[in-house]
Amino acid sequence: MNQDYLDPINSEGMPDMANSFLALDFLLSVKTGVRNYAFALSETATPEVRSVLRAQLDRAISLHEELSQLMIDKGWLHPVDTGKQYQLDVKSAETTAQIARMKLFPDDTSRLGTFATPDY
Repeated sequence: MNQDYLDPINSEGMPDMANSFLALDFLLSVKTGVRNYAFALSETATPEVRSVLRAQLDRAISLHEELSQLMIDKGWLHPVDTGKQYQLDVKSAETTAQIARMKLFPDDTSRLGTFATPDY
C-alpha cells in the first residue's frame, strides 16, 4: 500500500473488506438484540408481552445463526479455529495501521492531467 490515498491500487480488496466489516457490525448488533430481548423477557410480568418478546428473541437467534453461517462460508469469521481467526484479526489490524499511516490530506491535491478533462 503506497501513501497516495487516491491511487486505485489501494482500493484492491476493499469491497470484500467493507462487506466483512458491515457483516461483523450487523452480527454485533444482532447479538446486542438477543441480549436485550433476554433481559427484557426476564423483567416482564404479563404473559402477552412475554410471548411477544420470546418470539422476537427466537427470530433474533435465528438471524444470528444465519448471519454467522454466512460469515463462516465467506471466510470472514472462524469461531472454532482460533488460529485462522487470529491471522484474520492480525491482517485486519495491519490494514488499519497502514490506512492510519497514510497522508489523507496531501499538500497537493491537484489531479489535473491525471484524468481526461474537458478543455476550458
